[in-house]
Parts: sequence; structure tokens; C-alpha cells
Amino acid sequence: MSTPLAEKAPPTEKGTEKIWTRDFILICLSNFFVFLGFQMTLPTIPLFVESLGGNDQLIGVVVGIFTFSALLIRPYAGHALESKGRRFIYLVGLGIFVFSTGAFGIAGGLVFLFMLRIIQGVGWGLSTTASGTIATDLIPPKRRGEGMGYYGLSGNLALAMGPTLGLALVGYLSFTELFLICGVLGAVAIALSSRIRFKPVEPVATSKYKKLDLYEKTALPPSILLLFITVTFGGIASFLPLYTVKKGIEGIEWYFLLYAIALLISRTFAGKLYDQKGHRFVFPAGSIMIMAAMILLAWIPNSTILYLAAIIYGLGFGTVQPALQAWSVQNSPISRRGMANATFFSFFDLGVGIGAILFGQIAFWLDYHSIYIASAVSVFIAILLYYTVFGREKARAQ
Repeated sequence: MSTPLAEKAPPTEKGTEKIWTRDFILICLSNFFVFLGFQMTLPTIPLFVESLGGNDQLIGVVVGIFTFSALLIRPYAGHALESKGRRFIYLVGLGIFVFSTGAFGIAGGLVFLFMLRIIQGVGWGLSTTASGTIATDLIPPKRRGEGMGYYGLSGNLALAMGPTLGLALVGYLSFTELFLICGVLGAVAIALSSRIRFKPVEPVATSKYKKLDLYEKTALPPSILLLFITVTFGGIASFLPLYTVKKGIEGIEWYFLLYAIALLISRTFAGKLYDQKGHRFVFPAGSIMIMAAMILLAWIPNSTILYLAAIIYGLGFGTVQPALQAWSVQNSPISRRGMANATFFSFFDLGVGIGAILFGQIAFWLDYHSIYIASAVSVFIAILLYYTVFGREKARAQ
């Protein structure tokens, strides 16, 4: 009897180091379409909340609650990937994400939108934890940094198109039509991912784990650093479009495009640098670029500086993020890769959520430019923590 497609293990060859397999291409394409739908909502959700009568505080809460619901579901997703399989969790997560995103357009009030954002966060937490784990399964261990960089390109390509496309369409279409299109893009991701030959589940003794198992210990150092980095993303995604409007600066759609292009460029070499030289070679330089971009956004006198900040931020984030993700899984047991990815993305979500909600309060109490000063401080804390944590690791090794 032939084995069903969903249960076949990805074909391997002894000693092969090939990254671009059929299944790796499919997970990248699936990731591209779901990220495209998500990125189109990124700069338009704040505008939608504003159209429903929400202020800066409510914008921050609506954006932030999405990340907190994703955060809460990720530990379950990490365990379920090992017990229920990659296919089940990924497709269920995508289905929830598609339903909730497409339903945004019928939200006639902030309470209903708030509930839909919670549901969307659940779908996002399940699907992105699963997709990162699937990609990790398919990449040769010796080329994991490079492979995760290529995998990240699929999300970056979506970022190059999504925010700009979303902002452009919202000028011609209703929010209902825009969010329906975003849902359809997620449905395309479901169709593509259904053809992937997922890694079969290997039974793991339940006695190995504690009842309250919420994270993978080996993934904590890079994940904590990521939290302080992604706080900056919460400030950009939630308030940069409104900030530029207030300052009378045009071209916010070009900011997202230039940022994404810089991400694409950095990912072509950052993963290889990580594989060859380790995180000490890429994290400090990338973090300094992110901090410089936040300082420029706090100043932002004109469109030229806005575009320069986009390029520097893209180069910095594109260097740091794949290195931290590869670092978070490299020391974890094979049976804990799902949990390592869950830990990594949980801290990603936590940083974005804290940034969105905290910066909503800062914008309400002070002004938008204070958001980016606080963001620069957060990155500086990450750099200090990095040298503290890494210094202790080095001392223990000697």
C-alpha cells in the first residue's frame, strides 16, 4: 500500500546539502502568500481603527492584542507540532487566519474588530510556528543560517509588496474589499501547503516534559534579545503612517518598499555570515543599524530621511532576525525544534505587542517622535544584554 502524500518524509540523500528542494520551495511560496495578506493589513488596520472612531490608545490595543493571542497559542503549537504533526497544525492555523482576516471588513465596531484580532492572532501563532519548523526540517543543518535567510526572503518579498499594495488599494477599494483580498491570498497559501511532504511525527515520551512546558530553554538567549529588537517594529507598524501624516511628510508607501528591499539584500549574505562566523559577527552590527534608524525616525525632517531610515532599518533587521532564529534552534534537540521555534516567535510577538500598546500610551501622553526615542533605548538594552549574556557563555566555556 502506498503511503499518503501528507505522511511521506521529505526525500533525502545521504550527504546532501541541497536547500532548494521541491518542498522547501512550496513552504516558501506558502509563506509568501500568507505574509502578503498579512502585510497588506499592517499599515491599513490603524487607518481602519481610526475610521471606526478609535484614538492612538485604541490603535495600540487593537494592534497589540493580535500579538498577545499569538503569544499565548505558541506553546501549544510547539507541543502539537511534535504530537499532532506539522500538516495538521499548519493547515488549521492558516484556516483560522484566512477566516478572521476576511471577516475584518464586516466589523462595524471596535469590539467586534477586537475579537477578530484575537482570533487572527491564534491562526497566526499556529501557522507561523509551524511554517518555521517545517522550513527548519527541510534545511540541511550545516546550512541552517543560510537556509533560514532564504526562507525569510519569502516574507520579505511579501513585505516589499504588501504594505505598499495595501495603502494603494485602500484609496480605491473599501476596507471590506481589501480584507477579502487578503483572505483570498491566505487561501492560496493553504492550496500550496497542502502539497508539501511533511516530516512524519516521531513519538516522544510524555514523561520527558514537565506539565507546564511553555518554552525551550536553549532558545531563550536569542529570543530575549529578539524581544527588545521587535519592540521597534510595534512602533513602526502601528504609528509610522499616522506620524508621517501629522508631520506632512509624503511617501510612507515608499518607506515600506525600501525597507523590504534592504531586507532582501541583507538576507542574501547575513545567513551565510552567521554560518561562517557566528552571531557575534552579525548581531552587534545589525543592532547598531536598527538603533540608528530609530534615531532618524525620531528626527525625520523630510522624506529623504524617512527613506534613509527605511534602508538602514531593513539592513539591520534583515541581518539580526535570521541569525537569532538560527541561533534559537541550533542547540535544541531535534524533537524540540517545534518548541524552539515557538519560543522564538513568542518573544517576537511579545516585543511587537508590548511596542504597540506601550507606544500607543506614549503617543497619547507625549507625541509620536517619543516612540522612536524609546525604541532606540530598547535596542541599546538588547546590545547590553547581548554582551552580558555572551560574556557569561564565553567565561563558562573557558
